[in-house]
Amino acid sequence: MAEVATSPTSDQLLVVIDPVARRRDGESVRIAKDVLSGGAATKVCLPDGPEEFARALARRGSRRPVLVGDDRALIRAVGLLHRQRELTGCALALVPVGGALSLARSLGVPTGAVAASRAVLEGTERRMNLLVDDSDGVVLGAVRIPPAGAARMRKEGAGGAGYAYDAEDLGRDTGTGQHPWLRTCQSLVRTLVPALPPRVASAPEGGPVRLRVEVDGVTLVDLRQPVEGVSVVPGPGGVARVEVRPVSVGTEASPLLAEGHTVTVSGAHFRYRADAVVSGPVGTRTWVAREDAWGLTLPV
Repeated sequence: MAEVATSPTSDQLLVVIDPVARRRDGESVRIAKDVLSGGAATKVCLPDGPEEFARALARRGSRRPVLVGDDRALIRAVGLLHRQRELTGCALALVPVGGALSLARSLGVPTGAVAASRAVLEGTERRMNLLVDDSDGVVLGAVRIPPAGAARMRKEGAGGAGYAYDAEDLGRDTGTGQHPWLRTCQSLVRTLVPALPPRVASAPEGGPVRLRVEVDGVTLVDLRQPVEGVSVVPGPGGVARVEVRPVSVGTEASPLLAEGHTVTVSGAHFRYRADAVVSGPVGTRTWVAREDAWGLTLPV
């Protein structure tokens, strides 16, 4: 992990540049470094993987952490700080660079490198709500069941997060012919690696599912009613907003809506997408809403 110290001013920043951002858009990374170092004392860290990313964040001292990366980098940082019980006292900032930026946009972060960097220097901290599940995972944007469009997953290792890659997330790296060597490698891997045995296969990720959804202990839908999807998002006032879309029979069924502090989903083993991460299969999962649980620097 490389570190570079620059421009001494009163504001102290720890700029952590995600390796995915460096590979995808080196020019935006360079612009962000130039703008940030021109307005504050910056220490730049270039972690090569999740362990170095976590180590850089843990050694931030009094510096304000600035992430240069996509949604996954933000989710990883919030999750690490939450598990270290340091989330409430650490305001994060983000310069979105990479393939998956929908969460950053929804949170109000500018997606241009210059605008986002200026927001880091001139913006203010805003407190954000989130969901925490019973495995100590965090959700900043939304939980969706089933995780439509999810492709394959991998694990970072002990304490890591599962990552979902789909066409939107991979962007330039799939399907346009810019990297023919990648398709060749993928074809080779497919011929060498046997298919997963049936016991690893999960239920289809599209189509109706049967789930029990409980909000603050009250059943919103049970296993007798097939549903097209369930979404859970953190809402104002420390509550979670839940929407269940029942399967339509003849006429279009109205969605079932509820709000509460605790949401439990159970049923046949299912996968779910929390922000940019696909997890599961699990038989049950509980999310608890937390108000003003973390801080993010946004434009004034």
